[in-house]
Amino acid sequence: MNQALYQDRIVALAKSKTGAGTLAAPTAKAMRDNPLCGDRVSIEIRLDGEGRIAELAHKVRGCALCEASAAALAPRAIGHTAAQVAELRREIDAVLSGASGGTGDFAAFAPVAEHRSRRDCVTLPFEALRAALGD
Repeated sequence: MNQALYQDRIVALAKSKTGAGTLAAPTAKAMRDNPLCGDRVSIEIRLDGEGRIAELAHKVRGCALCEASAAALAPRAIGHTAAQVAELRREIDAVLSGASGGTGDFAAFAPVAEHRSRRDCVTLPFEALRAALGD
């Protein structure tokens, strides 16, 4: 196991399972797979009357990076519109490219910048959320 990739913060995020589960009445949902590694993410959201994410739940069958990414994304996406979620995607892309250190839990993914093949594990929850939002 690569210690830089699976540092304590990533493991703690993955174990936290923040936002894991399902919603009683989602307004939208989407699933995305990574055929290269087998990760699968399902996202359910409930939007409020202004198009903001009121609730978000996810199910992840995947590696610790994918689980940690979904756990980091879930609380950050609440209250956001599709455009604001796109900003979150740009932030994680900047972290994964090494252009930025990121903020909050997104900073935990900075070591992934050195492992190009693992970047999709981190972005898969973002792709599922984008699909749920209809983008």
